[in-house]
Amino acid sequence: MDAQEQDSFREFVANRSPALLKLAVLLSGGDRHAGEDLLQNALIKAAGRWRFIDEPEAYVRQILYRQQVSRWRLRWPHRETTVAEAPDTATTAQHGDATGAAELRIVVRQALGRLTPRQRTVLVLRYFEDLPEAEVAQILGCSVGTVRSTNHRALDKLRKVAPELGAATRTTALDFPALEARS
Repeated sequence: MDAQEQDSFREFVANRSPALLKLAVLLSGGDRHAGEDLLQNALIKAAGRWRFIDEPEAYVRQILYRQQVSRWRLRWPHRETTVAEAPDTATTAQHGDATGAAELRIVVRQALGRLTPRQRTVLVLRYFEDLPEAEVAQILGCSVGTVRSTNHRALDKLRKVAPELGAATRTTALDFPALEARS
């Protein structure tokens, strides 16, 4: 990598890392450390091919998706986060302040953490990344029907593990406004 490519890569990392880290944390179930590892590995892979990449952000996002898929396909032992109980109230609807938004982010991340990696990945790609089912199927290497059924099961599980998110999960498109997805 020559000096100009290094500068270009450094600028990309400085400008896009926060948004890519949010995606990586979501893909890893809310575990910031695992998300940082996921992003760091993706950036290392991208750096090696930097001169050949036309759309760097799309390329790095694709690496993130594929690495996450590889993690659950290889059936690596994963750590589960246990929590005493989910909060009793819906947050922003009742509080309408910054505390409510923070509580909602925590509840959403905990709920995502209780999904299987495959379910979490499908929800993040469908609703956080706003990708159509066909593109999610292509990224995950499965059929559109598998994406639909996984999505349906994941939403059902979210309703059970985080009933306070009920209003959001009953809609046809789950919305993640509290996660401040894009920078």
